Amino acid sequence: MTFAQKATDHESVSIYPYDNEQLEKICNLSGECVLNWSTKDGWPVGVMHAYVWHEGRFWITCGGHRHRVAALRRDPRCSVVISGRTAPPDSGCPTGTATAKGRAIIHENDQELKDWFYPALGKRLHPDSEEDAANFVEMLDSPLRVVLEIVPEKWITFDSAKSARHHAGTINESELGPELSSDATRMSNYRSERYGS
Repeated sequence: MTFAQKATDHESVSIYPYDNEQLEKICNLSGECVLNWSTKDGWPVGVMHAYVWHEGRFWITCGGHRHRVAALRRDPRCSVVISGRTAPPDSGCPTGTATAKGRAIIHENDQELKDWFYPALGKRLHPDSEEDAANFVEMLDSPLRVVLEIVPEKWITFDSAKSARHHAGTINESELGPELSSDATRMSNYRSERYGS
């Protein structure tokens, strides 16, 4: 086993990605997400949501009159952020975060979708009480509610456990990912701009 050289700062972090199994785990186990979009005047805004991860997509619900729905109709580009810290204790969820850049699809009158999604969300939020889950579904099933389907197009992930082991000098070199352009190119350019070559 070849240990990587011990990390001495926290600037090159693109080398700590999730693998596909970890990404699937955090998407399934994280307790909630932040949905981010842009307002008409260019402000980035984010709101916390409960969600269901299904078939590689985030499924979220809100009232169709919300500003976020109008914004996503205008420009479906958005992002979703999840954290391992919101997962139940001892769930096996990876530590760290994942951000999905994607596009939103707004579903308004798809009863078949709602018949699947509302119970799935209710069970996710109330796994130990069928009664509470059913009451939650009844509350959700209102005429103005829409379902948002977020289709990821790009991921930004950070495995904080890898980072911690790198700083402790106990990570295998093979576990580190390649430096992405933010670290391989942009960091060097910024260092030169800020401090000179």
